[in-house]
Amino acid sequence: MKIRVGLGYDVHQLKEGRPCVLGGVLFDSTLGPDGHSDADVLLHAICDAILGAAGLRDIGYHFPNTDDSLKNVDSRLLLKEVMELIKKEGYRVENVDATLVSEQPKISPKIREMKESIAGLCNIEANAVGVKATTSEKLGFIGREEGLEAQAVVLLIMD
Repeated sequence: MKIRVGLGYDVHQLKEGRPCVLGGVLFDSTLGPDGHSDADVLLHAICDAILGAAGLRDIGYHFPNTDDSLKNVDSRLLLKEVMELIKKEGYRVENVDATLVSEQPKISPKIREMKESIAGLCNIEANAVGVKATTSEKLGFIGREEGLEAQAVVLLIMD
């Protein structure tokens, strides 16, 4: 059995009027992450963790922001494609652990829904997904509600 660990990180600016999708779940918020795709910072961090663990570069390499066909793309589709890439390499996701850092929106009320979304996308049980939320205690760009960030760690297994 081969085991690999990957670390992912992503950050996006918050903009008025953008939809706020995190972990594949829509939040009721006047501010949403801004980016070329739907800017789902959590799924992007998970994609990077998976790709890194498999030695397959990063999300920007596979889904460049210069590709107009990816404009406003649903990041769930990106994660599904990443899952196909690692499947071809013989890997599967064993578990995901992630942290969202945000003053707004408040994450806790939707953690269960995000865990279920991520589990479904990664073909694992919801109890193999950790989603945690914290704030930056009003410090920095996150504290000023200018952006949010996500970090993820993933364990891949090749049987």
